[in-house]
Amino acid sequence: MSNDRRVDLAVDLSQRTGRTDAIYRALHTALTAGRVRAGEQLPSTRDLARDLGVSRASVTDAYERLVAEGFLETRTGSGTFATAAASDTPPVRRRSPGALRPRAGWHWTVRPTSGDAPVPKHDFRVGIPDAGLFPFDTWRRLLAAESRAGGPAAGSYSGPAGLPRFREAVARYVAGSRGVHAGPDDVIATTGAQQALDLVARVLLEPGDVVAMEDPGYPEARELFALHGARVVPVPVDAEGLVVDRIPPRARLVYTTPSHQFPLGMPLSLARRRALLTHAVRHGAAVIEDDYDSEFRRARRPLESLQALDRDGHVVYVGTFSKSLLPGLRVGYLMAPPSLRGALLAARQLTDGHGAVHVQAALARFIDDGLLARHVRKASAHYAERHEILLDALAELPVEPVPSAAGLHVAAYLPEDSPVDARTLVTRARRRSVACESLAAFAVGTHRDGVVLGIGGAVTGSIRPGIQVLGRLLAP
Repeated sequence: MSNDRRVDLAVDLSQRTGRTDAIYRALHTALTAGRVRAGEQLPSTRDLARDLGVSRASVTDAYERLVAEGFLETRTGSGTFATAAASDTPPVRRRSPGALRPRAGWHWTVRPTSGDAPVPKHDFRVGIPDAGLFPFDTWRRLLAAESRAGGPAAGSYSGPAGLPRFREAVARYVAGSRGVHAGPDDVIATTGAQQALDLVARVLLEPGDVVAMEDPGYPEARELFALHGARVVPVPVDAEGLVVDRIPPRARLVYTTPSHQFPLGMPLSLARRRALLTHAVRHGAAVIEDDYDSEFRRARRPLESLQALDRDGHVVYVGTFSKSLLPGLRVGYLMAPPSLRGALLAARQLTDGHGAVHVQAALARFIDDGLLARHVRKASAHYAERHEILLDALAELPVEPVPSAAGLHVAAYLPEDSPVDARTLVTRARRRSVACESLAAFAVGTHRDGVVLGIGGAVTGSIRPGIQVLGRLLAP
Protein backbone atom coordinates (compact mmCIF):
# COMPACT_ATOMS: atom_id res chain seq x y z
CA MET A 1 0.00 0.00 0.00
CA SER A 2 1.27 3.44 -0.87
CA ASN A 3 0.65 4.91 2.59
CA ASP A 4 2.45 1.96 4.36
CA ARG A 5 -0.55 1.40 6.65
CA ARG A 6 -1.83 -2.13 6.82
CA VAL A 7 -4.66 -3.94 8.55
CA ASP A 8 -4.39 -7.72 8.38
CA LEU A 9 -7.92 -8.95 7.70
CA ALA A 10 -9.30 -12.44 7.34
CA VAL A 11 -12.12 -11.65 4.92
CA ASP A 12 -14.33 -14.45 3.62
CA LEU A 13 -15.56 -13.10 0.28
CA SER A 14 -17.46 -16.27 -0.58
CA GLN A 15 -20.42 -15.55 1.70
CA ARG A 16 -23.76 -14.72 0.12
CA THR A 17 -24.19 -11.67 2.33
CA GLY A 18 -21.94 -9.75 -0.01
CA ARG A 19 -18.47 -8.29 -0.03
CA THR A 20 -19.33 -5.08 1.79
CA ASP A 21 -20.77 -7.04 4.72
CA ALA A 22 -17.74 -9.36 4.81
CA ILE A 23 -15.32 -6.40 4.87
CA TYR A 24 -17.42 -4.68 7.55
CA ARG A 25 -17.40 -7.73 9.83
CA ALA A 26 -13.64 -8.24 9.40
CA LEU A 27 -12.93 -4.58 10.20
CA HIS A 28 -15.35 -4.60 13.14
CA THR A 29 -13.56 -7.62 14.62
CA ALA A 30 -10.14 -6.01 14.15
CA LEU A 31 -11.31 -2.82 15.86
CA THR A 32 -13.07 -4.42 18.83
CA ALA A 33 -10.31 -7.01 19.38
CA GLY A 34 -7.72 -4.25 19.76
CA ARG A 35 -5.71 -5.06 16.64
CA VAL A 36 -6.38 -1.48 15.56
CA ARG A 37 -5.88 0.99 18.40
CA ALA A 38 -7.72 4.24 19.02
CA GLY A 39 -6.23 7.04 16.93
CA GLU A 40 -4.56 4.66 14.47
CA GLN A 41 -5.05 5.49 10.80
CA LEU A 42 -6.56 2.90 8.50
CA PRO A 43 -5.48 2.40 4.89
CA SER A 44 -7.25 4.43 2.27
CA THR A 45 -10.28 2.86 0.60
CA ARG A 46 -8.31 2.64 -2.65
CA ASP A 47 -5.37 0.80 -1.05
CA LEU A 48 -7.52 -1.63 0.93
CA ALA A 49 -9.67 -2.37 -2.13
CA ARG A 50 -6.54 -3.16 -4.14
CA ASP A 51 -5.17 -5.45 -1.41
CA LEU A 52 -8.46 -7.36 -1.12
CA GLY A 53 -9.13 -7.47 -4.86
CA VAL A 54 -12.57 -5.86 -4.54
CA SER A 55 -14.19 -2.70 -5.80
CA ARG A 56 -13.50 0.55 -3.98
CA ALA A 57 -17.23 1.00 -3.46
CA SER A 58 -17.40 -2.16 -1.30
CA VAL A 59 -14.70 -0.80 1.03
CA THR A 60 -16.20 2.70 1.07
CA ASP A 61 -19.62 1.35 2.09
CA ALA A 62 -18.03 -0.71 4.92
CA TYR A 63 -16.09 2.34 6.16
CA GLU A 64 -19.21 4.53 6.10
CA ARG A 65 -21.13 1.97 8.16
CA LEU A 66 -18.38 1.89 10.80
CA VAL A 67 -18.25 5.70 10.84
CA ALA A 68 -22.00 5.78 11.44
CA GLU A 69 -21.60 3.36 14.36
CA GLY A 70 -18.85 5.51 15.90
CA PHE A 71 -15.96 3.08 15.39
CA LEU A 72 -14.26 5.20 12.70
CA GLU A 73 -13.99 8.89 11.98
CA THR A 74 -12.91 10.73 8.86
CA ARG A 75 -10.64 13.73 9.00
CA THR A 76 -10.69 15.97 5.95
CA GLY A 77 -7.37 15.82 4.16
CA SER A 78 -5.94 13.26 6.57
CA GLY A 79 -7.87 9.99 6.19
CA THR A 80 -9.87 7.56 8.29
CA PHE A 81 -9.00 6.80 11.94
CA ALA A 82 -10.16 4.44 14.67
CA THR A 83 -12.02 6.10 17.54
CA ALA A 84 -11.93 5.43 21.28
CA ALA A 85 -15.26 3.62 20.95
CA ALA A 86 -13.47 0.61 19.47
CA SER A 87 -11.10 0.20 22.43
CA ASP A 88 -14.01 0.66 24.89
CA THR A 89 -15.94 -2.22 23.33
CA PRO A 90 -15.49 -5.43 25.33
CA PRO A 91 -13.93 -8.19 23.25
CA VAL A 92 -16.06 -11.08 22.16
CA ARG A 93 -15.62 -13.93 24.61
CA ARG A 94 -15.01 -17.42 23.39
CA ARG A 95 -17.76 -19.84 24.26
CA SER A 96 -15.29 -22.43 25.58
CA PRO A 97 -11.86 -22.20 27.25
CA GLY A 98 -10.76 -24.94 24.89
CA ALA A 99 -10.78 -28.69 24.81
CA LEU A 100 -7.01 -29.13 25.00
CA ARG A 101 -5.43 -30.12 28.29
CA PRO A 102 -1.83 -30.71 29.47
CA ARG A 103 -0.60 -34.29 29.56
CA ALA A 104 -1.63 -36.56 32.39
CA GLY A 105 0.22 -35.85 35.60
CA TRP A 106 0.98 -32.21 34.80
CA HIS A 107 0.93 -30.18 38.03
CA TRP A 108 3.32 -27.32 37.37
CA THR A 109 2.16 -23.72 37.47
CA VAL A 110 3.85 -20.38 36.86
CA ARG A 111 5.76 -19.16 39.91
CA PRO A 112 5.68 -15.50 40.97
CA THR A 113 8.81 -13.60 39.99
CA SER A 114 10.53 -10.54 41.39
CA GLY A 115 9.19 -8.44 38.53
CA ASP A 116 5.55 -9.32 39.18
CA ALA A 117 5.01 -7.01 42.16
CA PRO A 118 6.01 -3.50 43.26
CA VAL A 119 9.40 -3.20 44.96
CA PRO A 120 8.87 -3.34 48.74
CA LYS A 121 10.28 -0.64 51.00
CA HIS A 122 12.60 -3.12 52.70
CA ASP A 123 13.62 -5.51 49.93
CA PHE A 124 15.25 -8.71 51.20
CA ARG A 125 14.09 -10.87 48.31
CA VAL A 126 16.52 -13.58 47.25
CA GLY A 127 18.46 -13.72 44.00
CA ILE A 128 18.17 -10.05 43.01
CA PRO A 129 21.29 -8.04 42.14
CA ASP A 130 21.39 -4.26 42.52
CA ALA A 131 20.59 -2.89 39.06
CA GLY A 132 21.75 0.54 40.22
CA LEU A 133 25.34 -0.71 40.23
CA PHE A 134 25.23 -1.83 36.60
CA PRO A 135 27.10 0.44 34.10
CA PHE A 136 24.18 0.98 31.75
CA ASP A 137 25.83 3.73 29.69
CA THR A 138 28.84 1.56 28.93
CA TRP A 139 26.64 -1.44 28.17
CA ARG A 140 24.44 0.55 25.77
CA ARG A 141 27.54 1.69 23.91
CA LEU A 142 28.88 -1.85 23.55
CA LEU A 143 25.52 -3.27 22.58
CA ALA A 144 24.94 -0.57 19.97
CA ALA A 145 28.35 -1.21 18.46
CA GLU A 146 27.68 -4.94 18.16
CA SER A 147 24.12 -4.47 16.86
CA ARG A 148 25.12 -2.51 13.77
CA ALA A 149 24.50 -4.01 10.34
CA GLY A 150 27.26 -6.44 9.51
CA GLY A 151 27.73 -7.40 13.17
CA PRO A 152 28.22 -10.95 14.42
CA ALA A 153 26.28 -13.51 12.39
CA ALA A 154 24.20 -10.74 10.81
CA GLY A 155 21.47 -12.22 8.64
CA SER A 156 22.38 -15.82 9.47
CA TYR A 157 21.81 -18.39 12.19
CA SER A 158 24.56 -18.88 14.73
CA GLY A 159 25.88 -22.16 16.05
CA PRO A 160 24.33 -23.57 19.22
CA ALA A 161 27.58 -23.28 21.21
CA GLY A 162 27.51 -19.51 21.05
CA LEU A 163 29.72 -16.84 19.55
CA PRO A 164 33.39 -18.00 19.49
CA ARG A 165 34.76 -14.82 21.06
CA PHE A 166 32.15 -15.00 23.80
CA ARG A 167 33.25 -18.55 24.60
CA GLU A 168 36.89 -17.47 24.59
CA ALA A 169 36.16 -14.59 26.96
CA VAL A 170 34.15 -16.80 29.34
CA ALA A 171 36.84 -19.48 29.39
CA ARG A 172 39.48 -16.91 30.33
CA TYR A 173 37.24 -15.30 32.93
CA VAL A 174 36.31 -18.46 34.83
CA ALA A 175 39.88 -19.72 34.65
CA GLY A 176 41.10 -16.56 36.36
CA SER A 177 38.25 -16.06 38.81
CA ARG A 178 37.34 -19.64 39.71
CA GLY A 179 40.28 -21.76 38.55
CA VAL A 180 38.04 -23.70 36.17
CA HIS A 181 39.97 -25.78 33.64
CA ALA A 182 38.28 -25.17 30.31
CA GLY A 183 39.01 -23.88 26.84
CA PRO A 184 36.65 -22.09 24.45
CA ASP A 185 35.49 -25.38 22.93
CA ASP A 186 34.30 -26.53 26.35
CA VAL A 187 31.95 -23.56 26.77
CA ILE A 188 28.32 -23.64 25.64
CA ALA A 189 26.38 -20.39 25.86
CA THR A 190 22.88 -20.59 27.38
CA THR A 191 20.05 -18.25 28.22
CA GLY A 192 20.79 -18.42 31.92
CA ALA A 193 21.49 -21.28 34.31
CA GLN A 194 17.98 -22.69 34.03
CA GLN A 195 18.46 -23.55 30.37
CA ALA A 196 21.81 -25.13 31.18
CA LEU A 197 20.09 -27.42 33.71
CA ASP A 198 17.39 -28.22 31.16
CA LEU A 199 19.95 -29.21 28.52
CA VAL A 200 21.77 -31.51 30.92
CA ALA A 201 18.48 -33.11 31.99
CA ARG A 202 17.44 -33.66 28.37
CA VAL A 203 20.71 -35.37 27.54
CA LEU A 204 21.23 -37.45 30.70
CA LEU A 205 17.87 -38.31 32.25
CA GLU A 206 15.27 -40.88 31.38
CA PRO A 207 11.90 -41.11 33.15
CA GLY A 208 12.39 -42.75 36.53
CA ASP A 209 16.08 -41.84 36.88
CA VAL A 210 17.11 -40.72 40.36
CA VAL A 211 18.41 -37.17 40.86
CA ALA A 212 19.98 -36.31 44.22
CA MET A 213 19.53 -32.72 45.37
CA GLU A 214 20.52 -30.70 48.40
CA ASP A 215 17.70 -30.15 50.86
CA PRO A 216 16.95 -27.34 51.35
CA GLY A 217 17.82 -26.46 47.79
CA TYR A 218 16.95 -24.63 44.60
CA PRO A 219 13.22 -25.26 43.86
CA GLU A 220 13.42 -24.43 40.15
CA ALA A 221 16.10 -27.09 39.63
CA ARG A 222 14.12 -29.65 41.62
CA GLU A 223 10.95 -28.99 39.61
CA LEU A 224 12.81 -29.00 36.31
CA PHE A 225 14.28 -32.45 36.92
CA ALA A 226 10.85 -33.72 37.96
CA LEU A 227 9.41 -32.22 34.77
CA HIS A 228 11.74 -34.52 32.83
CA GLY A 229 10.34 -37.51 34.69
CA ALA A 230 13.14 -37.91 37.22
CA ARG A 231 12.62 -39.05 40.79
CA VAL A 232 14.20 -36.26 42.84
CA VAL A 233 15.60 -37.47 46.17
CA PRO A 234 16.42 -34.84 48.83
CA VAL A 235 19.85 -35.15 50.47
CA PRO A 236 20.48 -33.31 53.76
CA VAL A 237 23.16 -30.66 54.28
CA ASP A 238 25.12 -29.81 57.40
CA ALA A 239 27.90 -27.38 58.33
CA GLU A 240 30.14 -28.91 55.63
CA GLY A 241 27.49 -28.80 52.92
CA LEU A 242 25.98 -31.76 51.07
CA VAL A 243 26.13 -34.99 53.11
CA VAL A 244 27.71 -37.19 50.45
CA ASP A 245 27.13 -40.42 52.40
CA ARG A 246 23.38 -39.87 52.05
CA ILE A 247 23.41 -39.75 48.23
CA PRO A 248 21.50 -42.77 46.83
CA PRO A 249 23.87 -45.14 44.98
CA ARG A 250 21.40 -45.27 42.08
CA ALA A 251 21.48 -41.49 41.52
CA ARG A 252 22.15 -40.76 37.88
CA LEU A 253 22.68 -37.08 38.62
CA VAL A 254 23.72 -35.04 41.66
CA TYR A 255 22.92 -31.34 41.78
CA THR A 256 24.91 -29.18 44.19
CA THR A 257 25.82 -25.54 44.89
CA PRO A 258 29.26 -26.05 46.48
CA SER A 259 30.60 -22.48 46.52
CA HIS A 260 27.65 -21.06 48.46
CA GLN A 261 25.00 -23.63 49.32
CA PHE A 262 21.60 -22.43 48.26
CA PRO A 263 19.91 -21.22 50.39
CA LEU A 264 21.88 -21.81 53.62
CA GLY A 265 25.19 -20.34 52.47
CA MET A 266 27.95 -22.66 53.70
CA PRO A 267 30.57 -23.90 51.21
CA LEU A 268 31.08 -27.59 50.51
CA SER A 269 34.21 -28.62 52.41
CA LEU A 270 37.24 -29.89 50.53
CA ALA A 271 36.83 -33.35 52.07
CA ARG A 272 33.22 -33.48 50.90
CA ARG A 273 34.20 -32.29 47.42
CA ARG A 274 36.66 -35.14 47.07
CA ALA A 275 34.16 -37.60 48.51
CA LEU A 276 31.52 -36.44 46.01
CA LEU A 277 33.88 -36.94 43.07
CA THR A 278 34.81 -40.39 44.38
CA HIS A 279 31.11 -41.23 44.63
CA ALA A 280 30.54 -40.04 41.04
CA VAL A 281 33.34 -42.25 39.70
CA ARG A 282 32.25 -45.29 41.72
CA HIS A 283 28.59 -45.08 40.69
CA GLY A 284 28.90 -43.50 37.24
CA ALA A 285 26.96 -40.40 38.27
CA ALA A 286 27.04 -36.94 36.75
CA VAL A 287 27.49 -33.92 39.02
CA ILE A 288 26.10 -30.48 38.23
CA GLU A 289 28.11 -27.75 39.93
CA ASP A 290 25.90 -24.66 40.00
CA ASP A 291 28.23 -21.73 40.74
CA TYR A 292 25.43 -19.20 40.76
CA ASP A 293 26.87 -16.21 42.70
CA SER A 294 30.37 -17.14 43.81
CA GLU A 295 31.83 -13.91 42.39
CA PHE A 296 30.67 -12.05 45.47
CA ARG A 297 32.82 -13.73 48.07
CA ARG A 298 34.11 -12.28 51.28
CA ALA A 299 36.85 -14.86 51.85
CA ARG A 300 40.21 -14.15 50.24
CA ARG A 301 40.71 -17.55 48.67
CA PRO A 302 37.78 -19.75 47.64
CA LEU A 303 37.92 -23.53 47.64
CA GLU A 304 38.77 -25.14 44.33
CA SER A 305 35.77 -25.77 42.14
CA LEU A 306 34.55 -29.32 41.67
CA GLN A 307 35.28 -28.91 37.97
CA ALA A 308 38.92 -28.13 38.68
CA LEU A 309 39.22 -31.15 40.98
CA ASP A 310 37.49 -33.49 38.53
CA ARG A 311 39.95 -35.80 36.76
CA ASP A 312 37.45 -38.28 35.32
CA GLY A 313 34.94 -36.12 33.44
CA HIS A 314 31.91 -36.33 35.72
CA VAL A 315 31.28 -32.61 36.46
CA VAL A 316 29.16 -30.19 34.46
CA TYR A 317 29.93 -26.63 35.54
CA VAL A 318 27.05 -24.13 35.25
CA GLY A 319 27.44 -20.36 35.52
CA THR A 320 25.28 -17.31 34.92
CA PHE A 321 25.59 -13.55 34.57
CA SER A 322 22.15 -13.01 36.13
CA LYS A 323 23.65 -12.31 39.57
CA SER A 324 26.96 -10.72 38.63
CA LEU A 325 25.30 -8.41 36.07
CA LEU A 326 21.53 -8.50 35.42
CA PRO A 327 18.87 -11.22 35.07
CA GLY A 328 17.46 -9.40 32.06
CA LEU A 329 20.55 -10.13 29.97
CA ARG A 330 19.56 -13.81 29.92
CA VAL A 331 23.11 -15.07 29.43
CA GLY A 332 24.70 -18.06 31.10
CA TYR A 333 27.01 -20.90 30.19
CA LEU A 334 27.91 -24.46 30.93
CA MET A 335 31.14 -26.43 30.67
CA ALA A 336 30.80 -30.16 30.20
CA PRO A 337 33.13 -33.10 29.59
CA PRO A 338 33.87 -33.69 25.88
CA SER A 339 31.81 -36.91 26.01
CA LEU A 340 28.63 -34.82 26.48
CA ARG A 341 29.43 -31.85 24.28
CA GLY A 342 27.92 -33.15 21.02
CA ALA A 343 24.67 -34.22 22.67
CA LEU A 344 24.33 -30.92 24.57
CA LEU A 345 24.89 -28.91 21.40
CA ALA A 346 22.27 -30.93 19.56
CA ALA A 347 19.81 -30.42 22.42
CA ARG A 348 20.46 -26.69 22.38
CA GLN A 349 19.97 -26.49 18.64
CA LEU A 350 16.74 -28.49 18.73
CA THR A 351 15.17 -26.54 21.60
CA ASP A 352 15.92 -22.89 20.78
CA GLY A 353 18.68 -22.80 18.20
CA HIS A 354 21.05 -20.26 19.67
CA GLY A 355 21.18 -17.16 21.85
CA ALA A 356 21.33 -13.46 21.02
CA VAL A 357 24.75 -13.17 19.40
CA HIS A 358 24.92 -9.38 19.63
CA VAL A 359 24.47 -9.65 23.42
CA GLN A 360 27.17 -12.33 23.56
CA ALA A 361 29.47 -10.12 21.49
CA ALA A 362 28.90 -7.11 23.73
CA LEU A 363 29.49 -9.23 26.82
CA ALA A 364 32.71 -10.62 25.34
CA ARG A 365 34.01 -7.07 24.95
CA PHE A 366 32.76 -6.24 28.44
CA ILE A 367 34.85 -9.11 29.81
CA ASP A 368 37.93 -8.59 27.65
CA ASP A 369 38.11 -4.87 28.44
CA GLY A 370 38.20 -5.65 32.15
CA LEU A 371 34.79 -4.09 32.75
CA LEU A 372 33.26 -7.21 34.27
CA ALA A 373 36.10 -7.58 36.77
CA ARG A 374 35.79 -3.88 37.65
CA HIS A 375 32.03 -4.17 38.10
CA VAL A 376 32.37 -7.25 40.31
CA ARG A 377 34.92 -5.46 42.52
CA LYS A 378 32.65 -2.44 42.87
CA ALA A 379 29.53 -4.51 43.52
CA SER A 380 31.38 -6.76 45.96
CA ALA A 381 32.32 -3.76 48.09
CA HIS A 382 28.69 -2.61 48.24
CA TYR A 383 27.38 -6.08 49.02
CA ALA A 384 30.04 -6.65 51.69
CA GLU A 385 28.93 -3.44 53.41
CA ARG A 386 25.28 -4.51 53.29
CA HIS A 387 26.22 -7.96 54.57
CA GLU A 388 27.92 -6.44 57.62
CA ILE A 389 25.00 -4.11 58.31
CA LEU A 390 22.58 -7.02 58.01
CA LEU A 391 24.55 -9.23 60.40
CA ASP A 392 24.89 -6.38 62.86
CA ALA A 393 21.13 -5.76 62.74
CA LEU A 394 20.35 -9.48 63.07
CA ALA A 395 22.47 -9.59 66.23
CA GLU A 396 19.66 -7.68 67.95
CA LEU A 397 17.11 -10.38 67.06
CA PRO A 398 16.57 -13.83 68.60
CA VAL A 399 17.83 -15.56 65.45
CA GLU A 400 20.90 -17.59 64.48
CA PRO A 401 22.51 -16.47 61.20
CA VAL A 402 24.12 -19.24 59.16
CA PRO A 403 27.80 -18.39 58.43
CA SER A 404 28.53 -17.77 54.76
CA ALA A 405 31.57 -16.48 52.89
CA ALA A 406 29.95 -15.45 49.62
CA GLY A 407 26.76 -14.58 47.85
CA LEU A 408 23.85 -12.19 47.96
CA HIS A 409 21.82 -13.57 50.84
CA VAL A 410 21.97 -14.71 54.44
CA ALA A 411 19.92 -17.47 56.07
CA ALA A 412 18.95 -17.24 59.73
CA TYR A 413 17.34 -19.87 61.95
CA LEU A 414 14.47 -18.95 64.25
CA PRO A 415 14.63 -20.14 67.87
CA GLU A 416 12.71 -23.30 68.74
CA ASP A 417 10.45 -21.29 71.05
CA SER A 418 9.75 -18.57 68.46
CA PRO A 419 6.27 -17.06 68.94
CA VAL A 420 5.70 -17.27 65.17
CA ASP A 421 6.88 -19.68 62.51
CA ALA A 422 8.81 -18.43 59.49
CA ARG A 423 5.91 -18.66 57.04
CA THR A 424 3.72 -16.55 59.31
CA LEU A 425 6.57 -14.12 59.88
CA VAL A 426 7.11 -13.68 56.12
CA THR A 427 3.41 -13.10 55.53
CA ARG A 428 3.09 -10.52 58.31
CA ALA A 429 6.30 -8.80 57.23
CA ARG A 430 5.03 -8.47 53.67
CA ARG A 431 2.04 -6.49 54.95
CA ARG A 432 4.55 -4.01 56.39
CA SER A 433 6.47 -3.76 53.11
CA VAL A 434 9.29 -6.05 54.26
CA ALA A 435 10.02 -8.84 51.77
CA CYS A 436 11.98 -11.95 52.73
CA GLU A 437 11.54 -15.69 52.27
CA SER A 438 10.99 -18.70 54.48
CA LEU A 439 13.50 -21.55 54.51
CA ALA A 440 10.53 -23.88 54.21
CA ALA A 441 10.00 -22.58 50.68
CA PHE A 442 13.23 -24.30 49.67
CA ALA A 443 12.97 -27.51 51.68
CA VAL A 444 11.33 -30.85 50.95
CA GLY A 445 12.01 -32.71 54.17
CA THR A 446 12.00 -31.57 57.78
CA HIS A 447 14.44 -28.78 58.43
CA ARG A 448 15.03 -26.07 61.01
CA ASP A 449 12.67 -23.15 60.68
CA GLY A 450 14.16 -19.90 59.46
CA VAL A 451 14.21 -17.08 56.94
CA VAL A 452 16.39 -16.11 53.98
CA LEU A 453 17.33 -12.45 53.52
CA GLY A 454 18.73 -11.10 50.27
CA ILE A 455 21.07 -8.10 50.16
CA GLY A 456 21.19 -7.44 46.40
CA GLY A 457 17.99 -5.42 46.27
CA ALA A 458 18.25 -3.96 49.77
CA VAL A 459 18.97 -0.23 49.88
CA THR A 460 21.67 0.25 52.50
CA GLY A 461 19.65 2.70 54.58
CA SER A 462 16.61 0.40 54.64
CA ILE A 463 18.34 -2.69 56.07
CA ARG A 464 18.26 -1.82 59.79
CA PRO A 465 14.67 -0.48 59.76
CA GLY A 466 13.53 -3.59 57.88
CA ILE A 467 15.20 -5.94 60.34
CA GLN A 468 13.71 -3.96 63.21
CA VAL A 469 10.26 -4.65 61.76
CA LEU A 470 11.08 -8.38 61.81
CA GLY A 471 12.28 -8.00 65.40
CA ARG A 472 8.96 -6.52 66.47
CA LEU A 473 7.10 -9.35 64.76
CA LEU A 474 9.27 -11.89 66.59
CA ALA A 475 8.72 -10.33 69.99
CA PRO A 476 6.66 -12.47 72.43
